[in-house]
Amino acid sequence: MKEEILINATAREVRAALVESGVLQEVLIERTSRRGLVSNIYKGRVSRVLPGMQAAFVELGLERTAFLHASDIARGSDPERGRDDDAAAARDADIREFVHEGQELLVQVLKEPLGSKGARLTTYITIPSRYLVMTPKGGGVGVSARIEDEAERERLRLIVEELIAAEGPPGGYIIRTAAEGAPRESLHADMLFLAKLWKTIDERAGETRPGELVYEDLPLPLRVLRDSSSPDLARVRVDSEPMFVRLKEFAATFAPHLAPLIELYVEARPIFDVYGVDDEINRALHRKVPLKSGGYVVFDQTESMTTIDVNTGAYVGHRNLEETIFRTNLEAAVAIARQLRLRNLGGIIIIDFIDMTEEEHRRQVLQALTDRLATDHAKTQIMNVSPLGLVEMTRKRNRESLEHVLCQACPSCEGRGFVKTSETICYEIFREIMRQHRQFDFQELLVLARPGVIERLLDEESASIAELEEVTGKPIRLQSEGMYAPEQFDVVLM
Repeated sequence: MKEEILINATAREVRAALVESGVLQEVLIERTSRRGLVSNIYKGRVSRVLPGMQAAFVELGLERTAFLHASDIARGSDPERGRDDDAAAARDADIREFVHEGQELLVQVLKEPLGSKGARLTTYITIPSRYLVMTPKGGGVGVSARIEDEAERERLRLIVEELIAAEGPPGGYIIRTAAEGAPRESLHADMLFLAKLWKTIDERAGETRPGELVYEDLPLPLRVLRDSSSPDLARVRVDSEPMFVRLKEFAATFAPHLAPLIELYVEARPIFDVYGVDDEINRALHRKVPLKSGGYVVFDQTESMTTIDVNTGAYVGHRNLEETIFRTNLEAAVAIARQLRLRNLGGIIIIDFIDMTEEEHRRQVLQALTDRLATDHAKTQIMNVSPLGLVEMTRKRNRESLEHVLCQACPSCEGRGFVKTSETICYEIFREIMRQHRQFDFQELLVLARPGVIERLLDEESASIAELEEVTGKPIRLQSEGMYAPEQFDVVLM
């Protein structure tokens, strides 16, 4: 499967797109006004400890205080003690044993601030390079689960363990997927680089005041190149000459085999237009995703979870109802896996496939979804079909969804997704007129509202206006305001 990375870089915004066989799979966006925080390291100060939640709030100098759970607090420096052990201990211990108000901590951002929630933190610092991830406060050697060949896993583990024994650098290491097939020299170079980087971070942390940034992760284009591990990557195309030069220099140092793949795009037509990326992004902001068969999938993103509904739509099939449903669900499973990556949907996800009576059909649809999500960089967990016919799954979320990055809640409906009808607004106006009549003296009333509401008051509700004039004994004037929101109106006393 041929893969391409497209990078559109401007002074204020950088966008990176992953395209597989001509189809957009993933989009990453970084703006100078909203740089991502994940992996950044801060010197924080504990502002409040909540024993009932086994958590603490930490000041980082950001808009909202960040959240640190007891399971994300490292216990001492015992290299034999793992994070899972600490998480288990956190369930039984009191968080006040590990942190207290006013305490200064070196913390790393695990998750971006999402919605009304602040960033999530950890004291388990991790520093990634091309092939390795260093855990300065950890111990041992781990290997990415995506490296499936047992012989290769063992080879890599032995190399890193030998290098640790020879060099004696602090902490533990996780071997990344990109390290598959990497020679000993490359792993050694990565280890030396990480040891030097951690020494710099540690020294800077001692000089930094609480609430300040200690270490910032690489900008988006360099992160994309660093984290690229696919053997199918054919080329990296970038439309900015300064960024092209920077990528070339970075690749020459950290990923020499990728340097020949980096190309400067110089055509007049925007690079995202050539690949249809902008059109795909716009479609990914719609609730409904059409399927080639005529069916469709509906995505609804809420604060607590994302729900996905599959419908046959115009697809009537060729054989029987069960076969029609099966084919629709199979196509939907492939589309859902792609949309989850493209929209960057995370947290709890509930998929309502069309009910299937045959167990084999349910198994195949679930397998299709699992296979397509296998290439997803975010960790996913899929449960079996529930008694209600729903598929429950989770997808790790550490940054905002595409919708939250590019959109805001509608100012008219305030994010509800609907507005009151003109009829409802008319009745609210009637109630407001009666409320004003009972409380104040006036000579006449002026009603200001949207044109559609005023038209209804003059037409279908004209009799009601006449009755109100008779009850109040005062004339009621109506005035159309085209700039008003759909639910906005004013009743003015004259």
